[in-house]
Amino acid sequence: MTSTLPTRTAGPDRPEPSRPRRCAEPGGILWESTGLVTFSLTTGSAFLLQTMEPSIGAVVDQHSTFRTDPIGRGLRSLASVMMWVYGDEESIVEVERLREMHATLNAVDENGVRHMALSSGPWAWVLLTGVHAYTEGARYFGDGTDLDVDGMYEEMKQLMRGFKVAEKEIPPTYADFVPFFEQKIADQLENNQVSQDFLTGIRNPGPPLGTPALLKPVWRLLTGPLGYVQYLATVGTVPPVAREKLGVTWTAGQERRLRLLGKVVSRVVPLLPERLRYFPIAYEARRLERDHTRNTARLRKVIDLRPM
Repeated sequence: MTSTLPTRTAGPDRPEPSRPRRCAEPGGILWESTGLVTFSLTTGSAFLLQTMEPSIGAVVDQHSTFRTDPIGRGLRSLASVMMWVYGDEESIVEVERLREMHATLNAVDENGVRHMALSSGPWAWVLLTGVHAYTEGARYFGDGTDLDVDGMYEEMKQLMRGFKVAEKEIPPTYADFVPFFEQKIADQLENNQVSQDFLTGIRNPGPPLGTPALLKPVWRLLTGPLGYVQYLATVGTVPPVAREKLGVTWTAGQERRLRLLGKVVSRVVPLLPERLRYFPIAYEARRLERDHTRNTARLRKVIDLRPM
């Protein structure tokens, strides 16, 4: 079932803001949290919600490598997100690269409907799912401090404007976002083969491309527990309405295991040295921001080596 969601248009009381010169500011909420290794625990829920959007699902079905190269796709996506937040003015360059790459990613579904990756609503939905994933990540895997959802959302709005998301697609406040998000899930998201294949893939992730046949059983043995953790974190952090649409069962026992996992993560990760708490791009960017006299070569190296 589909319906048209209310949109917000720019006008005299809400002028169209100019595009920022970078997607995120050093020292902000996203700066402190996006680069943490725990960020990867909720990226699955964001992608799952994206695949349930009909246009995104159609484009992903025909163009994404998530089935054939799940590890590579995940690493490329993660590196791109790190650039959005920690790439300073290069973050806009990364966004333009993504927009250029998606400009030709169109698809025609089984009903003959044409979908375009850069359509206004679907393009915005990619970023809006990140708002939900962020709050769920803080709720399950955070350090217990109160989350400034309003401040986080203002930073996410800057990120969305960096992505050239149409202003009409951006709820003005976090309080506006919550009912908009819930209505989107109830009225427009749907179960499809892409979503089901993704759920299967995260539970049993395929090996990297080029893995010798003899090593594939070893890969399955090693990644089995990690796949279960990722499945638990992904399914547990999507809204119940989305789980119901997907036909996924979520038991009280699974909820307890997810909360236990969250307690362990929230206690162990803060004890790690910064180099281990943050992904490489985030770590080097944070070091450089603290000491502007440092040579930029280290950050440049990890950026240049990132998977693309």
